[in-house]
Amino acid sequence: MKAKVDESLCIGCGLCEQLCPAVFAMEDDVARVQADPVPEGQEDRCREAADACPVEAISIEE
Repeated sequence: MKAKVDESLCIGCGLCEQLCPAVFAMEDDVARVQADPVPEGQEDRCREAADACPVEAISIEE
């Protein structure tokens, strides 16, 4: 599984980093993916972060 952040949509709320810090980190007020592919065992948390994104900036490739 891979996660991607559309930086042009990201509003820097940090919710993804709170929900799945193994995959997402805030850099310069924008979320960035720090684990590619998503580490084993973090898939559900990654999906939760994508679903919770208020601007739908996170996409998941299974």
